[in-house]
Parts: sequence; structure tokens; C-alpha cells
Amino acid sequence: MRAREIPPLALDSYQRAARIILSNHLVTQTYPDRIALPLLRRWATELRDDLLELFGYRLEVTETTARLFTVADRLDAGTPAKTATDRTFDRYRYAYLALALAALGRAGNQITLSELADHVAASATQVEGIELATERAADRDAFVDAVSWLANRGAIALADGDAGGWAANPDAGEALYDIDRSVVIALFRPSRALQHLRSIRELLSGSGADTDSAAFDRTADNKEVARRVRRALVECPVVYAADLDEDEQLQLALPRTSADVELLTGLVAERRREGIAMIDSSGRLSDIRFPGTGTVAQVALLLAGELADHVLDPDAPESVQLSVPAQQTTALIEQLDGAVPLSGIFDSLATDAPDISAPPATAEPAVYPFVEDSWIRLTMTSLVDRFGKTFAAGWQADPEGLGRAAVALLDRLSLASAVPGGILVLPALARYRGVVVNIRDRNPEIDLFPHSSNDSKDTFA
Repeated sequence: MRAREIPPLALDSYQRAARIILSNHLVTQTYPDRIALPLLRRWATELRDDLLELFGYRLEVTETTARLFTVADRLDAGTPAKTATDRTFDRYRYAYLALALAALGRAGNQITLSELADHVAASATQVEGIELATERAADRDAFVDAVSWLANRGAIALADGDAGGWAANPDAGEALYDIDRSVVIALFRPSRALQHLRSIRELLSGSGADTDSAAFDRTADNKEVARRVRRALVECPVVYAADLDEDEQLQLALPRTSADVELLTGLVAERRREGIAMIDSSGRLSDIRFPGTGTVAQVALLLAGELADHVLDPDAPESVQLSVPAQQTTALIEQLDGAVPLSGIFDSLATDAPDISAPPATAEPAVYPFVEDSWIRLTMTSLVDRFGKTFAAGWQADPEGLGRAAVALLDRLSLASAVPGGILVLPALARYRGVVVNIRDRNPEIDLFPHSSNDSKDTFA
């Protein structure tokens, strides 16, 4: 591992470079910032070797881009593309993004927004269920969101005009973009031609295995299992041993597995009997900071504390213990496969999709405390009564929606698992037991109305 050869004074720089490429996968001259690409170029050789050895990832670095080609072991519906206003992409935005990327690959050095829209609209007519009608404001907004996503990553750069003006009135507004072809090429590089795939399954798993020799021996098999566990450590909030098969559990238990990830990334392994969580004290690797700011994150933290106290209360009645439903991605795979235009598949070159939906074989499924929805609603009512005036105005009027959002965040962080009728409290949630809330009173420096002191505002400290 090349990280062991780096001098201690330079190790922090190397680890920052590793976190940047692991969290972004694509780095350009402007994305995520202007210092990221020079840092990656400095450590390109060492990172290329370590990322391949530890994870089976392939890193390509050029003068203008750095692209990490990862290995997907699972589908994750919790990491969608988002707009500048944090709105999740819908199917139209994804379609416009793909069609815009294809159009940019055939264009010259510059293109106007209206020209790009014309190319996308023409291509959309060949895709069933997709249409770009520039006279509809909703279509223009969705198209501009896709274009902004590309601009944010440096595939195109605004040279003149304003995309917002075009979205408001395409007859009066216009925008001119410079095209960075190297970024366009780096953005979409599938491991296999999509016209050869009948199912999304064929893009998952298996591509990280050693193929240097024809004989796939036990050593190579163990090496790939270790890679798979390390990938889970940097991709999942928590890796529970109960979710792994026997070989993966053995690799997870080996100190070297997490120690290698710690050395490469600077993360700190928090090891418990049930599994391992890699803690990112820098806040630069995870896409969700928790605890974090905002009403949903703060309420999720409060709810986590209440849940931990509830299930660990020795005086409370013994809770029902249930196992987490098999973490199968069958439904998501079927949804994605249902959108594949089969008319464009070259059947003679397509192969049968592997079966990846079977759950890992474990001796006995782990069980966790079950908390009913009714308890969550009562707890949310209590939290709103105690802290409601500090919540964002939109959430104050929708406590049930706020509760659902908080539970969804805990589920996303593998602190709880949403099941019909309630949630299962997972072991990692115990680290948030005993949450203490400080309310800070913010009074004006000059009290113009000394007899109206009750109007002061309270916020979370």
C-alpha cells in the first residue's frame, strides 16, 4: 500500500486527496473547487495504486479531469442527482441530462442554450414517454436544471447570456456555453455498452475481481471479498455484520481491513460488536452530515435520542424484536429495467443478467427492537410542543410530515430501518443516547420595547 510510504507530514494532504475523489468520482478544473484537481494530480500515482488495491477502483487523471471508475455492489436509491436548490431529479431531468450529454458530444466548441434544447427535443421524440416542449415552462425548468448540473461540473461554461432568462422567456433570453470535451467524455463512461444490457444487474458487482490470471484461486477470491468489505466501509454509513455473508464477516472482523481504510482516508473506525462505522470528522466525505443543521436533521437527532432512551429503558416493557427485511433491490431493479428501451438492445450481443437479489447467507438473522408508528407520532407531538417554535415555519404546520422526514433520514443513515407499521432501531443509534438540547435566547442588543420581552426568539444552540 503506497500510503505507508508517504512521509507523516504529507499524509494529511494525501488523505484529503483520497477523500475528494471518493466523494466526487469526477473532479474537474472547477468542480468541486479549483484546488481539488491540482491536489489529485500531485498524488495521482499513489492514489491510482491504492484505490485499485483496496477497492478495485480505477483512477484516470488528465490535465483537466480526474475520473474514478467505481465498482457497484448494490443499488442505492438514496443518492440521486439534485438541482442547485437541492431538488431531486425526476425522470424528465434525468432524460434531459442524458440527451444533453449526447448532444454535447456531437457539438463543436460552443453551443447556445436554444440550440442544445433543439437537439434534445429532437432526440426526445425517439424516446417513448419523453418530450421537451420549450413552450412549456415546466419542461424548460427541468431542462435548465439538467444543463446547470452539467455546468456545475465543468462540462460546459457560461460564456454569455443567462439560462434563467431563457427559462423565463425563450424568445427573449439566450445563453452561450463553451464546451469542455474532456469533461463530457469523462462524465459518461459505462463499463459496458448499454445496448448490450437487458438489465441493470449487468452493471453491478463482479467487475472488481482480479482477472490477471486465468486461474481464479482462493487467494484472489479472498482479496475480492476484502475489497467488497472496504467498499462498503466507505460507501455505507454503517456496515453491520448481520448484513454480510460469512466470508465478509471474517474480513470485517480483521483489524487490517478497517485500518487500511483509515490510513487511506483519514477516517476513524468506530468498532462495535454489531459492525463498524467510519467516522468522518472532516465532514468532507459523507454526503449527509449528522448531526447537522436544519430542522429535519435537528429533529432526527432529538428523535434518535428519544428512541435510544425508549428501547434501553430497563423499566419499560420488553419491546418486540424483529429482523430487518431482506435488503433486496428487486423492486428498484424492476423499476429501472422497466424503463429500458428494449427496442435498442442488440440481442445477439446481450448476455443474461446475473442474479444479485438473493440476500447473504447468515446463520441466523439478527433481530432489533420494533417501535410502532403510534409511539413515534406521540413522541413527535411532544417534541413539537417543547421545541416547535424553533422549527422552520413550514414544518411547524406539518408535524407528521416532519416525523416522516426525520425517520427517513435515520433510515438513510442506517440508524433505523423503516418497516410496515413502524421502525426497527438499529445498534448504531445508541451512540446518540442522552441527547442534550440547549436553547439559546436571542435578544436584541438594544431593547426598544422593554415591556415586550416575551417576543424574544429561541433557536437551537
